[in-house]
Amino acid sequence: MPSSDSQKKGTVVNSLAALVDRIEQKRYFGRKTPARELLGAAREIASRQGLPGSYAGMFAPTRLDFRRGIRVFTGEPVRSGAATAHILGEECCRLLLKLNVKDRLVSAALARAEAGMTERLTSPERIHSRHVGFYCCGICTVSIWRHLAAGGLDSPAPRFRDGLRVLASCRSDGSRWNRFPFFYTLLALTELETPEAGTELRWAAPAAERSLKALRGASRFRKRRRAVLEQALARAGQA
Repeated sequence: MPSSDSQKKGTVVNSLAALVDRIEQKRYFGRKTPARELLGAAREIASRQGLPGSYAGMFAPTRLDFRRGIRVFTGEPVRSGAATAHILGEECCRLLLKLNVKDRLVSAALARAEAGMTERLTSPERIHSRHVGFYCCGICTVSIWRHLAAGGLDSPAPRFRDGLRVLASCRSDGSRWNRFPFFYTLLALTELETPEAGTELRWAAPAAERSLKALRGASRFRKRRRAVLEQALARAGQA
């Protein structure tokens, strides 16, 4: 449950997705964010922990987020309410882990969110499911991989091994995957330090090369996709 302070601050942010996107944009491209701004953003995220609409006690999207849906960092849209709550919750946990802001309220909120999602992953129905590394769908699974890669949740190794086996089984024509969003999946693979991730990056390299040549324009999602494609190709060459 959120603290009383969190409940009082729960309406501060108009769009949690927009806040996370803004901070991650700077972090991903190596742009420095003032410490005061980072603390403010981290506290705003923390204020959403466990509020109504949150997934597994993570960070609740705002009404605006639920109404219009969200986009992941690479631009793929998320429409359903459940997926919006789940993926945004995972991305909030991941971002707070990456930012590592030293603040008691933020740390406590993150710990509660981590505990809630870990409990969901280790519930009897999940333990007895066929795959420990695949969740309900491709895009939700990728959000968990990114969270795990940032140091959150439980032991990542078995989840990565199993999840990447599922990914490999979804290979389709054209060096892409069925069920998994191409750019968001590439982004996650560049963050996983496993041989299996390198194998999938090599598989996707021809499609990544074609996409990089075809990308035009300067929108934020096109810039991000271009950066992800370049990093994926660099990693594929090293794998």
